[in-house]
Amino acid sequence: MLHEALVLLFRNRPALAPELLASVLGVALPKHTEVRLESAELTQTVPTEYRADLVVLLLEGRPVLAIVIEVQLAPDADKRWSWPVYVSALRARLKCACLLFVVTTDEATTRWAAQPIPLGPAGFVLTPLVLGPSMVPIVTDLAAAAEAPELAVLSAMAHGRDAADIAAGVAHAALLAVDGLDEERARLYADLVHSRLGDLARAALEALMESGKYEYQSDFAKKYIALGRSQGEAQGEAKGEAKGRIAAIFALLDARGVAVAEAERERILACRDLAQLDRWVVRAATAASLDVVFANDPS
Repeated sequence: MLHEALVLLFRNRPALAPELLASVLGVALPKHTEVRLESAELTQTVPTEYRADLVVLLLEGRPVLAIVIEVQLAPDADKRWSWPVYVSALRARLKCACLLFVVTTDEATTRWAAQPIPLGPAGFVLTPLVLGPSMVPIVTDLAAAAEAPELAVLSAMAHGRDAADIAAGVAHAALLAVDGLDEERARLYADLVHSRLGDLARAALEALMESGKYEYQSDFAKKYIALGRSQGEAQGEAKGEAKGRIAAIFALLDARGVAVAEAERERILACRDLAQLDRWVVRAATAASLDVVFANDPS
């Protein structure tokens, strides 16, 4: 599921690969006026079938660069034999420059995939260009996320288990970015974002999404994201939700090293106002002290 989901992000936005190659990996791309998907079938007149995850083609009237995209979830020794075949077969078919772009989901696989692949004598090597999770841009700007929903979702998937404030921020931007897409695509993207979030980030995100600072535009967002809390309350779960928010506040404060005195602890434990608890969760995600959490609130 994770492998196919990552491939789908690059399939749905062919420009995503060259954008990341240029902005993150510093690749000097040739001048081009078109970006499109190309057949990933790389079989030649031999019995073995070779198929890359995805191929993106840059054109300037004619092909100027082919990008072989491989999503790699773990080291696989066989890929160091097949990857050079992908590049050479595509180069022969399209008669243009080719490169190998590997997207990974953990740092160990990133280090493995980035190792040059010797093809023969010294200097005759294929060096993959690798994008690890820590290299994916942190997208929290809502306008930037709306312009590139796939990049926003990739950012949320890569950073969903970072510090709670960062993870909640990228998830928030990604979920707002999918609002307005067709429902099937939006549902898939939202599921991907939620699936990669840590517990603390999930609590902080819930407070952000329910803060009332954004009015959802699509029926999908209203049903799938915005109404989650009200449905729970209608089923008599408000008490449980309050306990969940209180636990999130203490967890966020602990993660940030903020000491909580007994009187302040009792104040938080006694609160049953979900709107108030939501505000405290959001503030706790970035607070350096409890004064920030309780700022402008009645004592």
